[in-house]
Amino acid sequence: MITVIGTGTGTGTGGGPGGGARGPADPADLAGATLVVGARRHLAAARVPDGAETVVLGPLAPALDAVEAHLAGDGSRVVVLASGDPGFFGIVRALAERFGPERLRVRPSVPSVAAAFARAGLPWDDAAVVSAHGRDPRTAVNVCRAHPKTAVLTGPGAGPAELGAALARCGAPRTLVVASDLGGPGERVEHVTPAEAAGRSWEAVSVVLCLDQGRALAPAQRALAGPARESAPWALPEEEFAHRDSMVTKFEVRALALARLGPRAGELVWDVGAGSGSVAVECARLGAAAVAVEKSADGAGRVRANAAAHGVDVEVVHGAAPGALDALPDPDAVFVGGGGRELPEIVTACARRARRTVVVTLAALDRVPAVRAALAECGLAPDGVLLQSSRLAPLPGDAVRLAATNPVFVLWGTRPASAPSPQGALS
Repeated sequence: MITVIGTGTGTGTGGGPGGGARGPADPADLAGATLVVGARRHLAAARVPDGAETVVLGPLAPALDAVEAHLAGDGSRVVVLASGDPGFFGIVRALAERFGPERLRVRPSVPSVAAAFARAGLPWDDAAVVSAHGRDPRTAVNVCRAHPKTAVLTGPGAGPAELGAALARCGAPRTLVVASDLGGPGERVEHVTPAEAAGRSWEAVSVVLCLDQGRALAPAQRALAGPARESAPWALPEEEFAHRDSMVTKFEVRALALARLGPRAGELVWDVGAGSGSVAVECARLGAAAVAVEKSADGAGRVRANAAAHGVDVEVVHGAAPGALDALPDPDAVFVGGGGRELPEIVTACARRARRTVVVTLAALDRVPAVRAALAECGLAPDGVLLQSSRLAPLPGDAVRLAATNPVFVLWGTRPASAPSPQGALS
């Protein structure tokens, strides 16, 4: 049997700051243990029984091998010490996969995320929770950009300083709540700006909350935990967006573009030549972080207004591509709208840096070969369709006719799974 004990941030009779932490494992929990596994700080705080072996958690595989070898002996009892709730982004997953859940007895403490939100005086049923521990920190940065209330489980190279630097560069209106040594003698909960976090060194960080202070509370009680999900359909009608002279991606075209872009939480999408920003707004509604690049000042203003009207965060860059793209973080997917002689150059700049896909819409037949060539030269597999649709339009006498819309080429390039993705900075 393997007993997994969460320590450090849970509730109990302990005297930890901010409301009573569970503290070190109870000696009764360790009684009879023949092997105790945990981080150095957990082992140092525990009363390991005389004669019990210990394994310091570092790389996971050797620790699991040691547990397996130990369980082969008769009467062996293994105790694994972890922080908070070890079933929440913790070691329970690896143990269950290796040994089976029926061999585990889990005694969780309060998750560090719950403790941090409690210290901040906020509910967290509407928060996004993302782990940057041992994972690509881009995901955490993009979730923080896209959602007003995020908890980040930090790790080496992905702590408050790195998170703050990335958010400061993109200008996201966020406050970071850095919770350090939760439940320990040095517990600190500090509210800082991203720039302030970037300029400091941090130790013993338990979790970082990333908040848009104006939207830190959901407007009403909810039945489903996690960030709010739009119940309205996607590929919204053009009337849902402020635009100039019908300069907005038609909903039929947008539907196919969104299907090929595949925006999702934790990813970054560029909308280049954004116009009204309809694609950027819809990507943000689907959970992605979005950047809209628009060369006209009034167009950039419309993008901001449309994002605000739909309650999403879209970073708006007022500038002309491809030059305006240089300072942006590498995207997962890119939408390029509009045309012009510089279109192949813009597509090339986007395709060189896109991790997954680039989607281009255009009306001019003579520019299709150049766009396909630009996608292919950057290692993307090109494909596309000519999209022609006819909408139902009213006629006198309650009759309807078909009103044809202008045909549009929708081209896309997809990076093969085996191809290396561009390796850029967090932002």
